[in-house]
Amino acid sequence: MRSRPLSMHSASVSQDWRKPLNGEKSDTYLDCVHGLERAYSMFSVTLDEAFGMRRGGRPLTASQVLSVAPALCQRLANPLHSLLRVMLDHGKHFGVTPNLAPLDPQNFQNSRSQRVALFNDLFSRILLTRKSQFAHKISALAELVDQLNVSFATTSAELLSGASLEPARDWDLLDSIHYDLNTCLREAVVLFKSFLHALPEPQLTSFAVALDTSCARAPSPVHPGSRHLGHRRIAFLKGQ
Repeated sequence: MRSRPLSMHSASVSQDWRKPLNGEKSDTYLDCVHGLERAYSMFSVTLDEAFGMRRGGRPLTASQVLSVAPALCQRLANPLHSLLRVMLDHGKHFGVTPNLAPLDPQNFQNSRSQRVALFNDLFSRILLTRKSQFAHKISALAELVDQLNVSFATTSAELLSGASLEPARDWDLLDSIHYDLNTCLREAVVLFKSFLHALPEPQLTSFAVALDTSCARAPSPVHPGSRHLGHRRIAFLKGQ
């Protein structure tokens, strides 16, 4: 039998964010978020070092540092995508509908990300139920995470192989991908806390097991190929 979801646990996302989680919910939240933050820090510090080497006139060293960044990007993207997918699946099955706010295009830097956020904002005004709004937003975030991860890998591969036709533009693209992944991470963390506030206590164990199982799966390799973000277009624009 499905447990009934909590009704109107609080009035807004901001109230959810300020309100502490209790007991096992807090443990589940902190364990997941700390893992994501560690993965993001490793990715961000490495990429920042590569940019610093390039600005300092050391392109070969910058390339050496950049060569490890795609794997670190994937180490962030995989568990982040898993978190989003498990929340979506659990919400669909049990009817858990957290408070949420639509994505804001101004919080993203590349055109593809901005378009996804814009459509999410528009659909949030059209979709009448919070359940459908939740499903649309979390699906949009999961899609963005996957696309940004692949685009980072393919762009890095072109730079490292010397195949890039416009290296300066591609380095800018890497910077915008990093920015947008950080935005996706922050959106997911906020949504995760609201989700746990809405999650009935009897469902916590099954949700935590599903999350652990999903995050523990071996990552699928990213094969540099065609860019999912339409690189030749988005490089001209900037896009949370």
